Amino acid sequence: MKNKMTSLIKSAVVLGFCGLLVSAAACQKGGQESRPSRSKPSALDKLAQTPPMGWNSWNKFGCNVDEKMIRGMAEAMVSRGLKAAGYEYIVIDDCWQVSRDKRGTIVADPERFPSGIKALADYVHSLGLKFGLYSCAGTETCQGRPGSHGYEEQDARQYAAWGVDYLKYDWCHSEGLAAQAAYKKMREALESARRPIVFSICEWGRSEPWQWAKGVGHLWRTTGDIEDKWESVLKILDLQAGLESYAGPGHWNDPDMLEVGNGGLTFEESKSHFSLWCLLAAPLIAGNDLRTMTKETAFILTNPDVIAVNQDKLGVQGRRLRTEGLTEVWVKPLADLSKAVVLLNRGPAPAVISVSWKELVVETSTAEVRDLWLKEDLGRFLSGYSAKVPARGVVMIKVKASNIVI
Repeated sequence: MKNKMTSLIKSAVVLGFCGLLVSAAACQKGGQESRPSRSKPSALDKLAQTPPMGWNSWNKFGCNVDEKMIRGMAEAMVSRGLKAAGYEYIVIDDCWQVSRDKRGTIVADPERFPSGIKALADYVHSLGLKFGLYSCAGTETCQGRPGSHGYEEQDARQYAAWGVDYLKYDWCHSEGLAAQAAYKKMREALESARRPIVFSICEWGRSEPWQWAKGVGHLWRTTGDIEDKWESVLKILDLQAGLESYAGPGHWNDPDMLEVGNGGLTFEESKSHFSLWCLLAAPLIAGNDLRTMTKETAFILTNPDVIAVNQDKLGVQGRRLRTEGLTEVWVKPLADLSKAVVLLNRGPAPAVISVSWKELVVETSTAEVRDLWLKEDLGRFLSGYSAKVPARGVVMIKVKASNIVI
């Protein structure tokens, strides 16, 4: 009995020493039982710390894609100054794939891509750029090509072997699937493939992915497809208001790709479109023909001051501050303690739009103003700033309190 009591006392002492750190079973084994190990952060967790910048084939070319065109687009991204401006991804959208072989491996169209996807990715990489592909969570893509449902791990391994750096993942032919589970499955497959691939969720905002997709995708569509029309730009813009709290480094709201340079927008409308997407910290994915774009289109797409707002390290999505009739004020805080401001005129005639330092919460009586499209420092202004804004146009400024030293 005495030996039994002594044993119980020893056990109690050991358990008391271990406390809540490990289980009683582990303590009784001398504390040698290891705790469950946490999974290590993956390379995917470090991607897209600022909104991705690149080019995608869909808006201009649809299904008419081939390796010659993609090579030419990559070359133009370099020669026309987009690479220097920060664009890096060349992404082939739907219709590059035609079937699966008897082992289930996805097969690229041999007529349109005779050299194969690996060779094309290698060429894009040789230019200092990154390469992207498209697939779909459903059984088929939106254009009826093979989807990834049931082949997630096999496709992810193949993308990694080809050298893919970016995957746009659509939601067609997904009947009976739950979006969160389907996208998580592909995220896990990409993790297992052990290549840092940016994961773009293209679910059109139907299941409110901003509520659940952080840690699954690096960006997620918040709306249906954009159209090359001013009305479509405004409709999508309105749907971004209120989503700003869900965006940040590594996880971005995606209001869809850019239509700048595709012919449906005027010069002023294109500037507005680009300015607002930059203020929204949206991915900047061009969709025009980079080989033949005008000087005006290149001027918009490569403006360093405006792009700097999009790529700001603070990673805050801009918000709508005020609406008055057909005019609006949008604001985005920046890492240097300044504010980027867009004065937007949605209407058909020029309008004067004002903003005060008080509503911007700029703690100073005077502030320095820089016009980001004129690329000019306009000087110091007392209390606020006003500008005449063109029809369907913007004035985009950077406001910095005069007493802030950077």
